[in-house]
Amino acid sequence: MSQNQTRKPSFDIHPLILNRWSARSMTGEELNDDIIMSLFEAARWAPSSFNNQPWRFVYAKTNTEHWDSLFNLLLESNKKWAKNAAVLVVIVSRKNFEYNEKFSITHQFDAGAAWENLALEAFSKDLVCHGMQGFDYEKARVVLEVPDSFDVMAMIAIGKRGPKENLSEELQSKETPNDRKPLSEIVMEGRFKR
Repeated sequence: MSQNQTRKPSFDIHPLILNRWSARSMTGEELNDDIIMSLFEAARWAPSSFNNQPWRFVYAKTNTEHWDSLFNLLLESNKKWAKNAAVLVVIVSRKNFEYNEKFSITHQFDAGAAWENLALEAFSKDLVCHGMQGFDYEKARVVLEVPDSFDVMAMIAIGKRGPKENLSEELQSKETPNDRKPLSEIVMEGRFKR
C-alpha cells in the first residue's frame, strides 16, 4: 500500500483511509479475475438500509469484447488516461426496495458505501481506483440496457499503478493526493450552520 507523506489528519485515523486517493496513471496491464472479484466482494459487504444492497456493477476488462462499450461512454478528457485501465465499471443503484417496491431514499447513499468499500480494497492492493462522473449517463443507460428502476451513478477506472510520466504534462501536475476541507467546515453540532 502506498504511503502518503503530504496528508495530515486533524485526528488519528486508519492509514488506509488517510492515504487512499484517486490517481490516474495506470500501466495498462490486465488484472486477473480473482483480484477483480475481490474488489466486488469488498463492495458486497457494505451496509445498506434494510440490507437492500441496491448497488450493481457492470464491468469490462481491457482487451475484451465489452471494453469499447464502456470506454466509449467516457468523455474525451477521461479517455486520455483511462485507456490504460485494466477494468472499467459502471455503478448503478436500484431506486426501490426489493421487499416492498417502495422508493428507498438512501439507495444512492448505500451505493456510495459499496463504492467506498471497493475503493479501499483496491487501495489496499496498491491498485488505482478512480471514480468518475465524466461520462455519458444517458448513453450508458441505453448501451448497458439499464432499466428505469435503476439510477446510473458513476464510473470507475481500475488498474495497476503506473508512473506519472504515463500521463500528459497537464495531468502529471494533478497526479498527487489532495487535501480535504477542515472539520470546522463540514461538522456542525446541534444544527446546520452556514
